[in-house]
Amino acid sequence: MIFYFSGTGNSKWIAKQLADILQEKLVFIPEAMRNAISDYEIADEEKVGFVFPVYSWGPPPIILQFIEYLTFKGYNNQYLFFVCSCGDDTGLTQQVFCSAIAARGWKCAAGFSVIMPNNYVLLPGFDVDSKDVEERKLNNAISRVAEVGRIIGGREELFQCKEGSFPFIKTKVINPLFTKWGISTEKFHATDACIACKRCEKVCPMSNIVMIGWKPVWGTDCTSCLACYHACPQRAVQYGKTTKKKGQYFNPNEK
Repeated sequence: MIFYFSGTGNSKWIAKQLADILQEKLVFIPEAMRNAISDYEIADEEKVGFVFPVYSWGPPPIILQFIEYLTFKGYNNQYLFFVCSCGDDTGLTQQVFCSAIAARGWKCAAGFSVIMPNNYVLLPGFDVDSKDVEERKLNNAISRVAEVGRIIGGREELFQCKEGSFPFIKTKVINPLFTKWGISTEKFHATDACIACKRCEKVCPMSNIVMIGWKPVWGTDCTSCLACYHACPQRAVQYGKTTKKKGQYFNPNEK
């Protein structure tokens, strides 16, 4: 069983590849939470995985919330792993995730990072990758995910996460600030270029956007995944003035 969260499709693509390799069932975390499904039966030889993007050098808050919410029936130290997608590095994502798992009395046996195209654009200095870099990352990810699938299939206890430089500062200082102040819909809006295609409403994993009249309106249940911004065909979805000259990215396999 593989639980996953994804906004612009990178982690969804990884989860699908692993599900095919390992012959495991996929569970979309926001859907499970919306439907109040928290109890899962685990077979003796079943593998349990979590696939998610790295947000400001840590797991997205929804992942940590879901771990607290989740209940396993038949848990007996089954092989549990995670795979996180990141634009460059993960900080101490591994430690944060493993601590959350341990707090539930479970053991994380393995964890991996997969470098994928950048999509965070809400702060100065952050933008999508150039097309050349995007293409290179996507091509490299194919063999990387295959290798990760092989390791997981063999139930190896191994961690391969690219922490990067200054991981403590990134995860222990910057991440809490991002979680507290950086996840907000306050500045999201649609410009007059909006054609009411409802694409933003459809791609929002949290069902947090509704069309009122001819314009989208954002609720408060946001993860800052930016799917609404990246999926807009008219570039009408903007975040204050920050995103006016930024690029867009959506995993080409999930458009």
